[in-house]
Amino acid sequence: MFTGIVEELGTIKSIQRKSQGSTVEIQAREVLTDAKVGDSISVDGACLTIVSRTPEVFTSDISAETLRRTTLGERKVGEQVNLERPLRLSDRLSGHLVLGHVDEVATICSWKDEGDASLMQVTMSDNARRYITYKGSVTVDGISLTVSGIYADSFEVALIPHTKEVTTLGTKRNGARVNLEVDLIARYLETLLKNSDTETAWTEQPRSETLNLSFLAKHGYID
Repeated sequence: MFTGIVEELGTIKSIQRKSQGSTVEIQAREVLTDAKVGDSISVDGACLTIVSRTPEVFTSDISAETLRRTTLGERKVGEQVNLERPLRLSDRLSGHLVLGHVDEVATICSWKDEGDASLMQVTMSDNARRYITYKGSVTVDGISLTVSGIYADSFEVALIPHTKEVTTLGTKRNGARVNLEVDLIARYLETLLKNSDTETAWTEQPRSETLNLSFLAKHGYID
């Protein structure tokens, strides 16, 4: 579990491509201060496992499935990637809950600078659209961002100068492909609403109240 708050930019040192999957070496400092073999690291929003490490380089295997579902197969030696260590229960949750399980690859379709800040528009599929809401959270290349606008087939986020300085988004423009993960809570809420008329999995008794939009409004979750 991650928060979408990038800790540092790592640099890809080598990529070993295989018939199925690949192995990547990434140079880093901050995320390796307390990391050990078997730990997870978010790399551009995709959760990878450290299989070996030195003081400044870690190695991860990337499955064929991850290469199909993310932009990691497009990365090249020398490129930078966003890195984040897993969340600890004692940590502050500065972003939002992020699994590191990329839902789809999207494309930056519009970029508009507003002083030092920028408005970035990103495509989304119909499947992802139902999980994205105005002023809600979304993860782009492992970065927790707030949705500032929604359109027919895209959404917009505002990037402050700090975000552009400490992540890879500062170097991306129109046409760049990015990893997209929708909000975890929205996904589970949809599942609960779909299954609201069924019995609970842990008891033979039906729910006393149906979980639907009326229930959420009654208890103050929505207006």
